[in-house]
Amino acid sequence: MSRNAACITIEVKQKSMKMKEVRFRTCADFKPHVLMVSAQIGYTFMYIITEASFNHGMNPFVYVTYRHIVAGAALLPFAYFIEREARPKLTFTLLLEIFVLSLLGVSLTLNMYFTSLKYTSPTLLACMVNTIASLTFILAVILRMEVVDIHSTQGIAKVLGTGVSLVGVMTMTLYKGSTLKNVGHALIHIRGNTTVIQENWLKGSLLAVASCITWSMWYIMQAYTLNRYPAQLSLTTWMNFVGAAQSAVFTIIVQHEQGAWTIGFNVDLWSTLYGGIAISGIVTFIQLWCTEAKGPVFVTIFNPLSSILVAILQYFVLGEKLHVGSILGGVIVIMGLYLLLWGKEHDGTQMKLKDPEEPKIQIFPSMENNYKEES
Repeated sequence: MSRNAACITIEVKQKSMKMKEVRFRTCADFKPHVLMVSAQIGYTFMYIITEASFNHGMNPFVYVTYRHIVAGAALLPFAYFIEREARPKLTFTLLLEIFVLSLLGVSLTLNMYFTSLKYTSPTLLACMVNTIASLTFILAVILRMEVVDIHSTQGIAKVLGTGVSLVGVMTMTLYKGSTLKNVGHALIHIRGNTTVIQENWLKGSLLAVASCITWSMWYIMQAYTLNRYPAQLSLTTWMNFVGAAQSAVFTIIVQHEQGAWTIGFNVDLWSTLYGGIAISGIVTFIQLWCTEAKGPVFVTIFNPLSSILVAILQYFVLGEKLHVGSILGGVIVIMGLYLLLWGKEHDGTQMKLKDPEEPKIQIFPSMENNYKEES
């Protein structure tokens, strides 16, 4: 009897250990999901506070420059000490890649992106970001990094989802539509002229589309760079400093008023600090971390969350006008996004690289892949 009791005790302990291991793996599997939801909440507040700053008179080019100087300075000590041993040696090729990454992910993209915010609305920009997954897919197909079987259900879903997303983009760009009547009074008031003429709306929409295209290039390129330089904090710090320098040169060329560089103790300062530390620092690091773990498309899955949150805040809390074209186009884009992602989730096709010596990354990995570092 004692031997049987001992065996039963051992079996119970083994089952208990297995249950703990399953719970640990479950938490590890959902860690990227929780981080990306937090990132989208951070983006939501960024849209609102940045719009308030621009309405207050902040220059978008100066904002991008200061924001990334703050982000680089905040991340530098952490990157230096935490990744001192894990950080690979920088080569000329890596420095060139970081320069291009900074151009695509910081200076060029964000200057177009935040300039478009002056001409449109936070809701349109938040909805436009949802097209990045489809644009990334198109670029991957053009670069022969993605194989599409148009004879399979998954392949048709990916092509159809991409087409639907592009229809949504055209709807948001070309059709402004009437405004929805506000319900109740605004809880928070943001100063500034909220009336945007049709010509500026089209200009802002085109800038937003262009920024999403360069952003898609950034997502694809950073997946390669992370394999040769797997130090997310250091890479984020480098991109912030290099991007700030690029943006500063551009701003000096186009902005000749010295007063534009002056920031007072007001919403301009708070938006710069929040954008630098929270978004360009913490959120960019989270995105790089999740990109290495799950792939670029996993990161874009969560973009619709910020679209919904921004629309709710803008309409119900800030009392700002919502345009039918932005809402209709945003819904169409989200439908196309998840149609594309459904095709990817049920498609085990891996990325095909042109260079066989390159690391075999999955630019569009299956959503069923387990998180590498925790398994």
